[in-house]
Amino acid sequence: MALKEFKFKSYTIDQLKEMGTAEFVALLPSRQQRSFKRGFSDEKQKLVKKIEKKNNVKTHLRDMIILPTMIGKTVQIHTGKDFQAITFTNEMLGHYFGEYALTRKRAVHTNIGVTNKPKK
Repeated sequence: MALKEFKFKSYTIDQLKEMGTAEFVALLPSRQQRSFKRGFSDEKQKLVKKIEKKNNVKTHLRDMIILPTMIGKTVQIHTGKDFQAITFTNEMLGHYFGEYALTRKRAVHTNIGVTNKPKK
C-alpha cells in the first residue's frame, strides 16, 4: 500500500514552496490572511531569513505563521519560562507558532485527603 501524498488545498508541498507569498496567503483562512495583509514586522522578516539559512533558531514570536519554506525546520519557541523545540511538519502549514508551544502546564490533581507529607 503506497503512502498518500500530503496536499494543502489540493497543492503539493513542492508546488507550495515554488508559489509566491501572495498566492500562498490566498489559500489561508481569513485570520491569517489579515495578519499577512497588515504586513510583516521587521522582526518577522528577520526570523524568516534566519530560518531559511539555518536550523534550530530561538524566537519569542509566537504570532508568526508557518510558511511552506519552514517545513522540516526546527524552531525553539518561547513559552514564557523556557524554549520548546518544535519541528514543523506538513500539517502545521498556516498555523501560528504559539499553537504548538503551550504556555500553561496541565493541572494534576490527587485524591481527596492525600497529602505528600513524609512519615516520621
